[in-house]
Formats: sequence, structure tokens, C-alpha cells
Amino acid sequence: MKIAVEGCMHGELDNVYATLLHIQEVEKIKVDLLICCGDFQAIRNERDLESLNVPAKYRHMNTFHKYYSGEKAAPIPTIFIGGNHEASNYMWELYYGGWAAPQIYFLGMAGVIKFGNVRIGGISGIYNRHDYYSGHCEKLPYNEKDIRSIYHVREFDFYKLMQLEEPIDIFMSHDWPLGITSCGDLQNLLRRKPFFEQEIREGTLGNRAAAELLDKLKPFHWFSAHLHCKFSALVQHGENGSVTKFLALDKCLPGRNFLQIVDIPSEMGPYELQYDEEWLAITRKFNPAFPRTRYRANFGDAKLDIQDCRHFVRNKLQMRGGKLFEFVRSAPCYNPGQPVSKRFPSEVGHCRNPQTEALLQLLELQYVLDDSSIMKEPSPFPSRGSLDFRSEDIPIDDVDEDEDEIDEET
Repeated sequence: MKIAVEGCMHGELDNVYATLLHIQEVEKIKVDLLICCGDFQAIRNERDLESLNVPAKYRHMNTFHKYYSGEKAAPIPTIFIGGNHEASNYMWELYYGGWAAPQIYFLGMAGVIKFGNVRIGGISGIYNRHDYYSGHCEKLPYNEKDIRSIYHVREFDFYKLMQLEEPIDIFMSHDWPLGITSCGDLQNLLRRKPFFEQEIREGTLGNRAAAELLDKLKPFHWFSAHLHCKFSALVQHGENGSVTKFLALDKCLPGRNFLQIVDIPSEMGPYELQYDEEWLAITRKFNPAFPRTRYRANFGDAKLDIQDCRHFVRNKLQMRGGKLFEFVRSAPCYNPGQPVSKRFPSEVGHCRNPQTEALLQLLELQYVLDDSSIMKEPSPFPSRGSLDFRSEDIPIDDVDEDEDEIDEET
């Protein structure tokens, strides 16, 4: 199986697909799948731009809207995770994963999917220590604080990924796992990016939770983006000689290393995306603990037995063959010739995406993504996570200014 890996998309779907089609023609190969490591910018219309946290000079429609409306079709099946510059309102609709457009699949805030017999997992967003233990408390319309915290990764989503036991072939994160720079050519990296040195020395360049997840899952491949440079590394896990091949790529610009094709051992195609049984079982078990306040998740609320969940999911998938629910448009398409006021309802709150509702109905789970699910009182249970921070290290109201970003564009 040939998989194309792309760094930061920044809405440049036309250019990335054109590059891939050119490579296929020149190299006489067939690319089976494209995966993108964040900052995808699935902007459907002008309203989505309001949830995109970028300076005004970068707030453009770009080209995703053509694939959402059906004006264009993705020539290659595509999977992506979210970064720190996304249409966060749309990504929240598809929290559990779903088709953002035909042939273009969002993996969710955290998720695992199968493409053929290859298991692909990922986590959306970037790490921020002030918000890591918070629940998913943001709600539309996002205020100045929420629009910067909505894409910060949360303990709840990492905790679910830490429950995975079956092998993962490919894992994606937007920011790099903390410490990964010690496993590659650090001196070459610093020659190209000398301003990384202080953060590396202070132990702040990268995602602490992703480093723990890397050590637990030991995937064969790990792909990242975010820092707008190419960097490769080999992570030796020390158990049975297992190794993770790490690769970070740049953003889509001429002359930049934003794309690479890798060969993945697999069964013969044709391939299609399917739900992953183990991941859906984990989703069913932990959804009752979904945190909708600033307070940490109480994992004690996840009382279902995981084996019972596995049996339940297996029966459900056997009935529908593991097939994903179909793409459904949940917002007006971009039309620059028609006034915005005629295409949007007056309300700007959360939209329930039919794909999300269908998946939750399949799993017989409560819908927890809108305002009606926000708890009025804080949870009295300060559950502990896999990373051992003291409570006094986690200020409730302090949201920093994304100190881990290297410039306003990144």
C-alpha cells in the first residue's frame, strides 16, 4: 500500500492533489491514501472562518469548500487530523470522526480507523499544559478565550487512546512528541531552526502526552507537522527490538518538504475505510465520562465492562459490515455571489451533524456535544490521569498565548 503523508495543509487541497497526480504520472505508481497531519482548514463557508484562529491576513477560504460543495472530487481517499488552525466549529460536529467532504475523512479529536487491514490512529490539536486536564468546556459562538483553547488536547482523549492494546500501524499528531528530537539528527535540525534550541534545552518543544502515548502504543510509523520543517527519527523502544519511524513534514509551499510517499505492508486492495472495533468499544465505555466543564473527567463514570463493550460493538459491526456512515452536508456551501445573511440562520450555535448522531445511535450512547450536556455543577471527583501533575500546577482560568507556537503563521 502506498500512502502519501502531508504536513500542514492550510486549505491548499488543489495544490496537494495536483502534486500527487503529477507524482503518480511521472513515477508510474498509484497512491492508495493521503493522510494529513493537521492545520487542514476544512472551511465550508464564511461562517466557518469565524472559528478559525489565525490573524486576519491568513483568513481565506482557500480550496476545501470546492470539495465540500461537490464542485470538485478528491482524487485520492484522504484522512486528516486537526491542528491549531482549523474550522473548530466543524471539527467539533465531527468529534468522533466522520466525512468532512466526500472521500475526505476527519479522524476526530481522537480516533482509530482501518484502511484495508492497516490501523491508523491519531490525536487532533496541540498540547498546552494549562488546558490539558480541563474538560471540553468551550461552546459556540467561541469567545476570544475559547477560540484559542478549543484545539488544545485534553487528558480525556489521550486516556482513551492509552487503552488501546492491539497494534497500531500508523499514528498521527499535529505537534511532535516531546523528546523526539533526541532520536534524530538534532544538529542538522538546529542548523535549519536555531530558535528551537532553547525549547529543546528546557524540555518544552513538543507534546508531553504524545510522548507517553508513543511509548505505550509503539506504532510502526508516527507522522507529525506543526513546526514547518522536515525531520525524521528512529525511536528504539527496547522491547523485542520494536522501532517507530517518526517523520514530520512542512506546509504546502513551493520548494518545501511537505509531501512524502511511504510503502506500508498490507493485504492486496482495493481498500476502503472501516470502523475499528476496539476503538468503538473504548468509545462506548468512556462516553459516560465525557467532561463538558473546566473540571477533569471522572473516569469512574465509565462503568461498562470493556469486554462487554467489545462484544456489543462486534455484533453491531457485523450487522452493517463495518461501513462508515455516509457524508451529509450540515452547513450551506460557499457562494460568494449570494449575501451571507440569506444563507445562514440567525443562530450561530452548535449544529448536530447527522453522521455523529448516527454513530452514537449505533453505539446506543447519549449525545454530549451541545450546550444541553454541559453540567451546571462541577464534578466532585478529581480523577487522576496518566500524567502526574499536581493540582496547583493547573490554573483554571489561565489560558496562555500559545507559547508553543513559533510564529503567528504556525
